[in-house]
Amino acid sequence: MKKTGAQIMCESMIKEGVEVLFGLPGGVLIPLYDAFPQYPQLHHVLARHEQGAAHAADGYARASGKVGVCIATSGPGATNLVTGIANASMDSVPMVAITGQVARPFIGKDAFQEVDTTGITLPITKHNYLVLEIGMLAEVVKEAFHLARTGRPGPVLIDIPKDIFTDQAEYRYPEEVKLPGYKPTLEGHPVQVRKAAKVINEAKRPVIIAGRGVVISRAYVELKELAEAAQVPVVTTLLGAGCFPESHVLSLGMLGMHGTACANMAVDGADAIVALGMRFDDRATARVSAFAPHAKVVHVDIDPAEVGKNVRVDVPIVGDVRLVLRELNKLIKATEHTEWMRQLEEWRRGRPLEAVEVGDGLLPQYVMSKIYEVTCGEAVVVTGVGQHQMWAAQHYCYDRPNSLISSGGLGTMGFGLPASIGAKIACPERVVWCMDGDGSFQMTMQELGTMVQEGLAVKIAIINNGYLGMVRQWQQLFYEKRYVATPLSGPDFVKVAEAYGIPAVRVKRGEEVVPAIKRAMEEEGPFLIDFVVEPEENVYPMVPPGAALAEIMEKPKGMEVVECR
Repeated sequence: MKKTGAQIMCESMIKEGVEVLFGLPGGVLIPLYDAFPQYPQLHHVLARHEQGAAHAADGYARASGKVGVCIATSGPGATNLVTGIANASMDSVPMVAITGQVARPFIGKDAFQEVDTTGITLPITKHNYLVLEIGMLAEVVKEAFHLARTGRPGPVLIDIPKDIFTDQAEYRYPEEVKLPGYKPTLEGHPVQVRKAAKVINEAKRPVIIAGRGVVISRAYVELKELAEAAQVPVVTTLLGAGCFPESHVLSLGMLGMHGTACANMAVDGADAIVALGMRFDDRATARVSAFAPHAKVVHVDIDPAEVGKNVRVDVPIVGDVRLVLRELNKLIKATEHTEWMRQLEEWRRGRPLEAVEVGDGLLPQYVMSKIYEVTCGEAVVVTGVGQHQMWAAQHYCYDRPNSLISSGGLGTMGFGLPASIGAKIACPERVVWCMDGDGSFQMTMQELGTMVQEGLAVKIAIINNGYLGMVRQWQQLFYEKRYVATPLSGPDFVKVAEAYGIPAVRVKRGEEVVPAIKRAMEEEGPFLIDFVVEPEENVYPMVPPGAALAEIMEKPKGMEVVECR
């Protein structure tokens, strides 16, 4: 029986296990949307902006482990997806973006709402397609989902002309993918695995750096086995948070520009670095020439292009982190590093992260720590980008795997709110907190409408300091306090929330924090708290740009401190 391209698209997505789609309709997509009522298995979530749809699909994918799907019309709809696609690409998120295109006879003629979507997205997708024959549509969908979820995950785009949706063809979904040139390496080479084991077994001051690849491969058990057997402390990247319990005695927290002093000192002083599923991003390494100067480096990553790209590697291993660790753990000797552990404990106690400034106003670190206490660390935390993102990474203890969802590589302001929508749909049984800044929140706050329409009980904490805070911090520290274009006048967020039918409160004093958080937790639906915090509070510790990891800028001496946890 013949089916339209729209029907083929819907049935093919169902074959791939798609249950939720995030999108916004447009002229060339009407035939596809017209087919949706025939397929109640597909739940379409109406975003208020295509960037929101992409970020929601991203958050859904990270929280569920499935492929996220977003849809946009041709022209501006497709270009509005670009930021979300680039974000997914940088953070290795499995996503399929479906864009409409003008009908085939009009392609290349500057038709209304025509844009070269495949050309624009070529650098930020794992692969993309322009479907010019309806007979190829099912095969393209099969390939797209396979590419998105296998190897190093990433976004794949399918651009479909309007007349492909309305044409008819015989439908048969392919049983297998035929991509002879695409063969991701999953098993680590045995020789390299043995070399890595030798480095670890002989090390006196080893450190594991765990990145998002550990989360993607679900290598939590294997990582813990390695760390405990060889007594190797673990630091994580921002996107690796939660892959190793942060309350564990071997956890040193996050490394990098705003990582813990202990984590950065450990990496600087290590004689062996075992990097798992991370790409040595500049925010993690600081000055590359001074990174881990005394260490032999073992790097495990599924993407061969990342191995040796930024940092010199002594033992490269291409493969899936979980599969590599399973073989590596068989070769690891039970070891104790008493002197090394004693040194790490001195750094941990002498330079604690928990110290925060005392002031008359409300401190953002205090807010984060109290959200952690009230939620007992059980929440899925989704952040925007800025100072609040770093405070959320520092002052919420991530013991549960995959419990921090944040924009890492691209640093996309506006990510938090729509991504929390996707995360909540993926994990309806979990408490989801969107921790956002006043600047980041305003970029996509229209997605409150999506949240209400979907009936999602997301809890929102806005860290409102009246600035584009991270840029202001740099202007203060490195540009003689020339606050150019960073003071930020915003709306009354409580009234904005109430306009969408969301209950909200404003908090200005420390004693109001816990009651407000508890009220949010008790609310059956969404709830927003506008935390008005100290406007010029900075994120510390900080490794200044161009400095080495060990060159840590901490709070000015002589300032009174109090532990926030």
